[in-house]
Amino acid sequence: MNVLTIRREIQVSGLVQGVGFRPFVYRLAAELGLAGSVKNTASGVVIEVQGETDLVENFLARLQGEAPPLSQILHVEVEDIDYVDENEFRIVESCKGHPVRTLISPDVSICNDCLAELLDPNDRRFRYPFINCTNCGPRFTIVKHIPYDRPNTSMAKFRMCPACQAEYDDPRSRRFHAQPNACWDCGPTLELWTEEEHLPRDRDPITAVIDLLRSGRIGAVKGLGGFHLVADALNAAAVSLLRERKRRIEKPFAIMVPNVTTAEEFCEVSQTEREVLQSFQRPIALLRKKKRCSLSEEVAPQNRDLGVFLPYTPVHQLLFREGGFKALVMTSGNASEEPIAIDNDEARKRLRGLADFFLVHDRDILLRCDDSVVRVANTQAIQVRRSRGFVPAPILLHKETPAVLALGGELKNTICFAKGRQAFLSQHIGDLENLAGYKFLLEAIGHFSKVLEIDPGIIAYDLHPDYLSTKWALQQTDRILVGVQHHHAHIASCMAENHLDGAVIGLALDGTGFGTDGHIWGGEILIADYEQFTRAAHLECVPMPGGAAAIHEPWRMAVSYLAQCLGPEFRRAKLPFLDGINPKRIEIVLRMIERRLNAPVTSSCGRLFDAVASITGIRQFVNYEGQAAIELEMAADGCAEQGRYPFELAANGDGFVIRTNPMFQALVSDVLASVPAGMMSARFHNGLADVLARTARLLRERTGLHRVCASGGTFNNALLVQKLSRALEADGFEVFLQRQVPCGDGGLSLGQAIIATHRCR
Repeated sequence: MNVLTIRREIQVSGLVQGVGFRPFVYRLAAELGLAGSVKNTASGVVIEVQGETDLVENFLARLQGEAPPLSQILHVEVEDIDYVDENEFRIVESCKGHPVRTLISPDVSICNDCLAELLDPNDRRFRYPFINCTNCGPRFTIVKHIPYDRPNTSMAKFRMCPACQAEYDDPRSRRFHAQPNACWDCGPTLELWTEEEHLPRDRDPITAVIDLLRSGRIGAVKGLGGFHLVADALNAAAVSLLRERKRRIEKPFAIMVPNVTTAEEFCEVSQTEREVLQSFQRPIALLRKKKRCSLSEEVAPQNRDLGVFLPYTPVHQLLFREGGFKALVMTSGNASEEPIAIDNDEARKRLRGLADFFLVHDRDILLRCDDSVVRVANTQAIQVRRSRGFVPAPILLHKETPAVLALGGELKNTICFAKGRQAFLSQHIGDLENLAGYKFLLEAIGHFSKVLEIDPGIIAYDLHPDYLSTKWALQQTDRILVGVQHHHAHIASCMAENHLDGAVIGLALDGTGFGTDGHIWGGEILIADYEQFTRAAHLECVPMPGGAAAIHEPWRMAVSYLAQCLGPEFRRAKLPFLDGINPKRIEIVLRMIERRLNAPVTSSCGRLFDAVASITGIRQFVNYEGQAAIELEMAADGCAEQGRYPFELAANGDGFVIRTNPMFQALVSDVLASVPAGMMSARFHNGLADVLARTARLLRERTGLHRVCASGGTFNNALLVQKLSRALEADGFEVFLQRQVPCGDGGLSLGQAIIATHRCR
């Protein structure tokens, strides 16, 4: 044996299966003239490499620096092992029979190489709607269990033709072990269904769909994670018809455009937003609409922003390139508040009456996965909805955790499995207010536990006794059950993402969360660590007349705040916002407040925003969650430095309460003086940011804490985040926000998981 020749075993964990990692290792070893092997294992990839010392060191240095773009290396262990008499490098079969700890890639956009082949008339996959390779295509939504091999996916029923098999077996091909590999001769196919009958098989489905969309028809198109309802976004009649059928009165539709250049025709696009649009995840990006926008107002009525994304499947690319569309509405294939449809027959049953035709295929989607939503604030991309393209990539933790399942909340639900130093948030499950949503929750629990092979000994849940997720948790009597307060979970989620230990000042602002006193919280300032919290300050509590009805009718909260601030005689001021409200309804609301009948008290920041939006005349009735607050924020455009409304910070036992009386008195004065709504909105945002910063200063004096974590759905408000961060940082605070997971309830399960593991230690 040459003393300069060594053999090393390299164990690589992370996202290294199904992303072209083994062929990359093979090609790198061959280039350097090294012998050995590479194989998939239950924990990732194991490489044995042997050769001259300097060449092996070169191999190790390049292994991480040149890894495939979809791979994510989390850990590398290197060990010297005995020399073996061999002179070639091999790729060997997957190992089975060991505990599974490997990762699965998310579904990702078609890559440039596959796109070039798709559009090349001389390529054997010209116009093939399911073209893919190890750098692109479906992953998570077609996997039954791991290792990620073809028999364990929904591609198992498609036997590869000789040409595809040769690519699959060739380590030099970018389709080496690409599990969804297929072509016209052996893979999935498209089929167009109409309400009347199947189109003739000699009619090309893509061409037929283009003709139908051009004629103003609405389609249901099967994609990677489910169906989209699709219409021509420049056809106002088609978009209006889709709104009518889906009973989606004003909530914006997302649009798909062919490229960034077209996006710039409709919206302002920054460099960061350009990068988000073109990333392989292809999320929906929330972009500022141009003042002169040729899109139908029906796409996003009363909204400053547009949700825009680029084509991410071969079918999308063909529709745009051959149809010449500038923009297509692409909205989730579901009725309002239901999970997205994934099965062909299920879609035809559930979407009948919504869609005029169905573009289906025979590659089964095993788990529904909606589109992700991202917005850019202060040049950083922030997750609003973390789903397709990002799930199931893990959130990396800074400490080991036992196996735990966290069930999230009720709205914008996600679940989280955590083990070791990895937390796996599920795709967007949605609202658990109906049986369909609850069934999706159970599907996600079953699928994730199987795919990750995590058997959780701990289950974390929200304290609200009526949540379906909480009720399910309390039935699991063979596990350790940990109830976690809603706003504590928000702050812990922010801490975990930012790898913080110890206590922080936590600003938890949202619409609804069950408090430890049985009331509805939502404007909370906590002193918190991973085990416990103290409610150090909060917005003052006011009645919420009609309970949930107040969420849909912001004028109710306006009446509640004004009655508390000015007394019932506030009506003498003849505020304009009351003109459109039936006086009898106002009297009923006032009696509810006076008698505390169906009027639970709340400290909700979301309801405070609703009240201000109502009094300023912006919104009296909402058609989707958060509409009043969103429109209040948008109204402040261009009015950012116009003074601020005063809030009173008063001692309350061992903590503080933020009183709103002086703010509402100033607001009413401005309304009566006919101050523009935008200016009033700016003054409200400035005042709220100021009182939150003042509260943090007082708590720092008491506790010595200088780190502030901000979480909760209110912090989707970019204007508030900007003003608050600036005020806190100028005062010497370290401010931590959320980027990888949503600050709203979509990130709640991460915080629950971390709190539960700490309490069980």
